[in-house]
Amino acid sequence: MPTQYLIIGGAALAALLILILLFKAVWRVAEPNEALIISGLGARGNSELADSLGFKIVTGKGTAVFPGFQTARRLRLDSRAANLQVSCVTQQGIPVVVRGVVIYKVGDDLHSIANAARRFLDQQDSMNGAIHELFTGHLRSIIGNLTVEDLILNRERLTGETRASAADEMIKLGLIVDSLQIQEIDDETGYITNLGKPHAAKIAASARIAEAQRDQEATEAEQIAAANKAAAWRDAQIKQASYQAEIDEAQARSRQAGPLSEASARQEVVVQETRAAELEAALAEQRLQAQVRKPADAKAYETVKLSQAERDARIAQAEAEARETELRAAAQASQVKQAAAAEAESVRLRGEAAAAATKATGLGEAEAAKARGLAAAEAAKAQGLAEAEAARAKGLAEAEAIRARSEALAENQEAVIAQQLAENWPKIVESGAKAFGNVDHMVVLNGAQGIEEMLAKALTLGGTGLGLARTLLAGGAPAPNGVVPAANGTPVPPKDPDPVP
Repeated sequence: MPTQYLIIGGAALAALLILILLFKAVWRVAEPNEALIISGLGARGNSELADSLGFKIVTGKGTAVFPGFQTARRLRLDSRAANLQVSCVTQQGIPVVVRGVVIYKVGDDLHSIANAARRFLDQQDSMNGAIHELFTGHLRSIIGNLTVEDLILNRERLTGETRASAADEMIKLGLIVDSLQIQEIDDETGYITNLGKPHAAKIAASARIAEAQRDQEATEAEQIAAANKAAAWRDAQIKQASYQAEIDEAQARSRQAGPLSEASARQEVVVQETRAAELEAALAEQRLQAQVRKPADAKAYETVKLSQAERDARIAQAEAEARETELRAAAQASQVKQAAAAEAESVRLRGEAAAAATKATGLGEAEAAKARGLAAAEAAKAQGLAEAEAARAKGLAEAEAIRARSEALAENQEAVIAQQLAENWPKIVESGAKAFGNVDHMVVLNGAQGIEEMLAKALTLGGTGLGLARTLLAGGAPAPNGVVPAANGTPVPPKDPDPVP
């Protein structure tokens, strides 16, 4: 049994090795940069390649190739480079030599691979020669229509037209151009060199001008540097002299340090003593303020208020007494008047009665008239006495009021003056404002404050307003023409108001 197992295992291993060798001999794998071209028995074309005849294209995968019946060959798909050196003649008739390089490869699609396989499968090394001949012809035909300036200044146009003109041939060959570069353009006549000489001369002239300007700037900079150096040396000397003066001053101060320190100390003592004296004076003033001035002000305020209250009480009492006297006199005058009227009526009636009796007794009309005249005279006399009594009572009341006002004025003149001015202040202001009645144009620089100041000046400096105030204090009334009667009855003309600017 163990021998049979070994034989079977050996046979299986040999069969596996044979299968591996057969698979390796049959299986072909296309690399990423190549395509397998399989031809022979059973090699059918790809379904998407209608014109593929007799071979099969495999890219990027593996396939079975039966030896003896099929053949697999490889077509490289990587890039290739072909150098170009073309002798051409430009539109101007100038011969030039164009050097360049073409980077190309087989196209990645099956059509391009099929076309390249038919033409270069066994001649892949000859692709560069074909590309060189192809692009040489196209370059010559295109350069013949261009000038040297176009070749130099617009190489992209040259490369673009060349690629466009060679596109159809490249498709038929199954190739594509990755890059076309014109590296160099030479001419044997020196035309290109001469084209650059004017620009080179211009650049050389600009370089010489720039060099001369730089030399001039360098010279100016050197001169400025020399001037700055001289200025720096001067400043250094000035600073050195200043430092020496400061050193001398410091040495002099050090020599006077003792006397200066004593004077400073004495000055500080004087300052402190002065400050202490000022503090003591301030303390004394505060004590005077708290102990003397404020109590005195309070006492004076209390005295003023008590005096004002007493004065107001006396004025009110005097006014009440005057009013009572006036009312009492008016009542007495009314009583006297009524009694006189009654007596006159009684006398009149008695006279009329007597006249009637006399007439009745036959004394005659003359006696009756005489009796009536006597009665009327008695009645008039009684009425006159009543009116005189009423006038006397009214005069007594006014005299009593004046006496009370005089007493109040003697006791507290300021209060009475203030009261009279307050009661008659509109008239005072009106009279004072008349001073501005004839002013046509007036300029006030400080606004309402200036108006107030001028009005106050007109009222206080002897004008009409002040005369009216004096009249009120004297107990009289101002005359219509502004003449103020004095206390003794003599008219006093008002003072002219100050002229207003």
